[in-house]
Amino acid sequence: MPIAKSSGTDSKSFFFRGLHQSILIGMASDRYAGWIGQIYSEGRYETGVTRRRHKVGDKTFNEETLPVESVREYFEHFPLLEIDYTFYRLLLEKDGKPTPNFHVPKSYRQHMKDGDFVLLKAAQIIIARKLRRGSAFVENENYLNADTFTRQFYKPAVEILGPCIKGIIFEQEYHPKNDRFPPAKLALDLDKFFSEIPKDSRYHIELRTEAYLADPVFEVLKKHGVGLVFSHWTWLPPLRKQFAKVKMEFFNSGKQAVIRLITPLRMSYEESYAKAFPFDKMINGMLDLEMIEDTVKIVNEAIKDKIQVKLIINNRAGGNAPLIAQKIAERFHSEKQQKLL
Repeated sequence: MPIAKSSGTDSKSFFFRGLHQSILIGMASDRYAGWIGQIYSEGRYETGVTRRRHKVGDKTFNEETLPVESVREYFEHFPLLEIDYTFYRLLLEKDGKPTPNFHVPKSYRQHMKDGDFVLLKAAQIIIARKLRRGSAFVENENYLNADTFTRQFYKPAVEILGPCIKGIIFEQEYHPKNDRFPPAKLALDLDKFFSEIPKDSRYHIELRTEAYLADPVFEVLKKHGVGLVFSHWTWLPPLRKQFAKVKMEFFNSGKQAVIRLITPLRMSYEESYAKAFPFDKMINGMLDLEMIEDTVKIVNEAIKDKIQVKLIINNRAGGNAPLIAQKIAERFHSEKQQKLL
């Protein structure tokens, strides 16, 4: 039977739109068949499901994806969605012709209504120092290229989605110890880049190398009003330590903060994907309870500072993202009730 719809917040039925005016909860991507019966109504999308074999590491998984129109039902539950397709390719070619990815945000926009928002991941080619080409990594000639970002990503994205964009995330890949440069060098590069791209209060950067979470970089982010993403991810320290490194400050000039719960700490993408697939339930021992506590702590500090939090949750953080959202909502409400006593 289709699940009943409601308004406001009912975490037990996976409705999170009204959790708090300063909290927008969303999922890291959508359209998972594993969410049928939670987010998506049973029997509603069977004819539109696409199937593909997806290789992750040395294993192959048979994925099932719902049609894009299912996002209408997604937005009944959540006010925010992170679109990650845009990470893998620019929206326009050099000659201005649309790439296949151009049509992704366009197709989503057709099914969005007022009050539905997205976070976009900027194309990897903008922020990655090196790109995989076959079995090797090569230097990226477009690294922090302001013109490429502006013409081939930012302008078409804004044209398609406009005010529906709640944030643009620059996700930089992890740099091994023998392939890092000093934080001061990264700070100089970022300063130049953010000086040249269009001014916008919706920029956030996720740095997946702990060594770069340093004062020279923080000063540049503050200068340009770029938020630092607090990311629960494989090789980063716990969220509370990331928050301590910035001295509990929020850098984004639009008074926004982004928290992304991606994978358990010290667990690779391949291992977390294999454990969580097909993303329809929680996996015993996979969810880090300190991740929940740290998230709620950062959210509460943001509320005190009148900062709006965009909380993004990935299935790979525990097995099933909607159930993780449920646990966070319950912990948030529990703490709120304790403060009232």
